[in-house]
Amino acid sequence: MSLLRLFTSKAPAVSSALRSNITQQYKSLVRRSFSTAPALWHGKPGVAKGDGPYTVNFVMPDGEEISVKAVEGDTMLDLAQRYDIDLECACEGSLACSTCHVILEPEYYDKMEEPSDEENDMLDLAFGLTETSRLGCQIEMNDELDGLTVRLPSATRNMRVDGSKPVHH
Repeated sequence: MSLLRLFTSKAPAVSSALRSNITQQYKSLVRRSFSTAPALWHGKPGVAKGDGPYTVNFVMPDGEEISVKAVEGDTMLDLAQRYDIDLECACEGSLACSTCHVILEPEYYDKMEEPSDEENDMLDLAFGLTETSRLGCQIEMNDELDGLTVRLPSATRNMRVDGSKPVHH
């Protein structure tokens, strides 16, 4: 006989209280998220396409230029997602990959703070690395960057996809 059955069959009052307690715990669990990690949201809530005082120019690998509007604090990744620009982001902006690699013009690169050690580590993995390469998730818009042009490289290096090997059983 199971321990729960033994316990609940011998004490009907406790059985009812136990069932009620378990039901309450289950209901509260269902209402909560099963993940303790915060959701990653890109862009600014309430900011639509065309909003913002700043302009950013994306140059696609084929040479097409797309100009977009940005607000203070937008990252290149935020803008790419808002405007449906094909800038890959395998790690969702958590600084764990190099798929949002972009190439900047030297005059804008020099206006930014130096990349962090973590960003440099990820950039070492980027396809087509240049002296003015940065990760799009780490470039935040401000007054000094108004008019920024970023070039998307012709390819990305996604270690999860490119480096994975099929498992043979």
